[in-house]
Amino acid sequence: MRLTFAHPWFLLLLLALPAVAWWRAHRGKDAAFLYSSVELARGVANIGRSGASRLLEALRWLAVALMVIGLARPQFVESETSVKASGVDIVVAIDLSGSMESEDFRLAGKQVNRLVIAKDTLKRFIERRPNDRIGLVAFAGKAYIAAPMTLDHDFLQMNVDRLQLHSIEEGTAIGAGLAGAVNRLRDLKSKSKIVILMTDGQNNVTKVPPLTAAEAAQSLGVKVYTIGVGTRGFAPFPQVDPFGRKYHVQTKVDIDEPTLQEIAKKTGGKYFRADKAETLQQIYDEIDTLEKTEVEVKRFLHIDELFAPVVLVGMSFLLIEVLLGHSVWRKLP
Repeated sequence: MRLTFAHPWFLLLLLALPAVAWWRAHRGKDAAFLYSSVELARGVANIGRSGASRLLEALRWLAVALMVIGLARPQFVESETSVKASGVDIVVAIDLSGSMESEDFRLAGKQVNRLVIAKDTLKRFIERRPNDRIGLVAFAGKAYIAAPMTLDHDFLQMNVDRLQLHSIEEGTAIGAGLAGAVNRLRDLKSKSKIVILMTDGQNNVTKVPPLTAAEAAQSLGVKVYTIGVGTRGFAPFPQVDPFGRKYHVQTKVDIDEPTLQEIAKKTGGKYFRADKAETLQQIYDEIDTLEKTEVEVKRFLHIDELFAPVVLVGMSFLLIEVLLGHSVWRKLP
């Protein structure tokens, strides 16, 4: 961790403060009232500079100095390093449609829905690929960027945790999700470009046909691995009765496997049917066999802005100076 400044040129103002302080101290002050002899005022005021006066002035200049430092935007940078990236860029497109609420998986002995198992598997996948740039696209009725391409995997993991069902317009826009993922990779210079598309349904939003998006991926050299998430046959879907009690109804699992298989085939990828948690592990081994090439990139992990606390301390000193100057150490002007 090191201290740095976003706008260090503001610190030059600190050099001017001693000159301004000297000028203020020697320019003199206009008399508050006229009198013919110092002896007439000696009873009500001490003409010499008192220790209190010097302390109040020091507080004032300290406050000004802290304000100047605040303008320079001090920051604690925890990490700013050059690292070697693998040369493999990956975008994960994950389905957040309502059907992902089906609870046909088990995790740590508990029955969980498809999104929970997908997020858990994805987080473990991110841990296994520390040197890959990875991005995240979430889709349901529309597609959205959930995380940009990044080597900051702590940031990426936080964005995976934020994925929630019913946060996007309902529907299953597989084509839009794939197109959004491919678009993240379009301008990147990398050895391998990969999309992992996870869905549990069929495309029912026709704005971007899935195979059209696959053709775009093919033309850009993007390999697409598709995963159909869900058991075979019927799956338990949670419901709540009028008394707030949870129960399940059996719903038909309807994954468009032919389209997902065609997307993978067209782009040189592979289709996986994830009917149990262990199946998702297969994609890791497949991707780990890809050829890698190293590139040097900058990695910025975490920056703590200190502007607010520095300015707050400066304002506190100024407030103390004003309060003392108008109460305990009040003096004639």
